[in-house]
Amino acid sequence: MTGTDFRCAPWPGRMHPGWDSRKVCSVVRIKSLLVGGIAAAAVLTGPAVVGSTPAPAAPPANATSALSDLESLAVKGRAPKTGYDRAQFGQAWSDDVSVTGGHNGCDTRNDILRRDLTAITIKPGTQNCVVASGTLNDPYTGQTIHFVRGSNTSSAVQIDHVVALSDAWQKGAQQWSADKRRNFANDPANLLAVSGPVNQQKGAGDAATWLPANKSYRCTYVTKQVSVKKAYGLWVTQAEKDAIRGILSSCGAAVTPQQPVPAVPQQSAPQTTTPRQSAPEQSSPSSVYFKNCSQARAAGAAPLYRGQPGYRSALDRDGDGVACE
Repeated sequence: MTGTDFRCAPWPGRMHPGWDSRKVCSVVRIKSLLVGGIAAAAVLTGPAVVGSTPAPAAPPANATSALSDLESLAVKGRAPKTGYDRAQFGQAWSDDVSVTGGHNGCDTRNDILRRDLTAITIKPGTQNCVVASGTLNDPYTGQTIHFVRGSNTSSAVQIDHVVALSDAWQKGAQQWSADKRRNFANDPANLLAVSGPVNQQKGAGDAATWLPANKSYRCTYVTKQVSVKKAYGLWVTQAEKDAIRGILSSCGAAVTPQQPVPAVPQQSAPQTTTPRQSAPEQSSPSSVYFKNCSQARAAGAAPLYRGQPGYRSALDRDGDGVACE
């Protein structure tokens, strides 16, 4: 009931003899307005659900900016992994770094757990450092993981390097100083608390070989990778760049179709009296066709993104612009 449809009439036989029916009507009208306003607010805001998993991450507003940053990255082949070792990036989760959180008296792993987990409890006597328990809304799967610190349970939540250390090593980090590599390995901008098994599954994959199962997070994921690679001067492979472009285009980035390089005009050869036979027509390098995803994977082309050679809607079963995932 609202003020526009409210009707008020005397209540014969139900009112105290000393009550003024007009005053009673006014009080009832005020109450009806308050109740109506509360009901309307409930409709607009919806019920509060305690303990529910947050809605999937919305595509970042800076997708087009990320695409611009992607275009600024150098494109090269992957360098050999020769000489790579985790120790090349310093002691794991070192606090002796100059990035955010460095020299705060707490190791990087616990810094990220405190940042990314909710409902956390802190282990007593650790100067508010060590996370004893908490809840992770895993960005890679969309699932809720209950974390409990312990020798058999801590691995359920791991800290992922969004740009893997091995990937960085093969795309520029070999040339860095030890200090820069240590900063990179502990930079919160490149770290996420995620499902342990999923982190192991990802390994050292880049965007061309691995993407989160939670599709609503993919745009944020590749945007983070681009941001980190730009900040540290790392390069991308062509397959990686194509994959990231495909994801960014699916979440609103204004992708400009890449134009083919104009062919250099050829001068006409001198005419001869002997007729020349035409060379057999060559198939266009872009005319790539895969009968099925098994064939695409065998050729090392999967996953295929909308706009890439070989992509077709028949291979993209869920219509998300990524085929043969």
